[in-house]
Amino acid sequence: MKIKQYQLPGLVESGEIELSPAVFDVPYNRGLVWQAVNAYLAGKRSGSKANLSRSEVRGGGIKPWRQKGLGRARAGSNTSPIWRTGGVTFAAKPRSYIQKLPKKMYRAAMRSLFADLLRQGTLSVIKDLPIKDHKTKSALATLGELSNFKLLILTDFVSEEAHLSMRNLPRVTLMSIRKVNPFDLSRADRILMTPESIKFCEEWLS
Repeated sequence: MKIKQYQLPGLVESGEIELSPAVFDVPYNRGLVWQAVNAYLAGKRSGSKANLSRSEVRGGGIKPWRQKGLGRARAGSNTSPIWRTGGVTFAAKPRSYIQKLPKKMYRAAMRSLFADLLRQGTLSVIKDLPIKDHKTKSALATLGELSNFKLLILTDFVSEEAHLSMRNLPRVTLMSIRKVNPFDLSRADRILMTPESIKFCEEWLS
């Protein structure tokens, strides 16, 4: 299958590029894409919440007062969860939220997502990313009105100049194709890919 290729700035048409139907022309599987996005977001959770249990709270070595004769409730330790300074009954501990998703399922979800984005017209192929210096003004001149969208640019190699020129644009994300994930793909309004990133996708997802 062939699609148009564009040149920045202005998205001027500059020929066509051949795409693999095995990657960019497959049915959309909503449930599988949801699983991939959910697994990605779960993996990003830090899971660093921690409370002290009664055995970890400082103190508790001596009985606060004798068992009988004072008219007060029995107490065996000042680390008891019912005490203000005591431990937490079911203390939260650091944990991993990672959800294991088989590689075949993940790749199938990415194929489904790329194909759907192409059908919707969200994904476009650009010949290259012509940014030669680190100034934000250069990035704005190159992207034009595209910088007003929630834009994701996928390239095979992220140059230092391109990274520095785009890092202050709040709605623009420049990313290596090797770091692409289903969450960023699904939330972008427009996606630009270079021919090198297309080739990598076809080798990775075929």
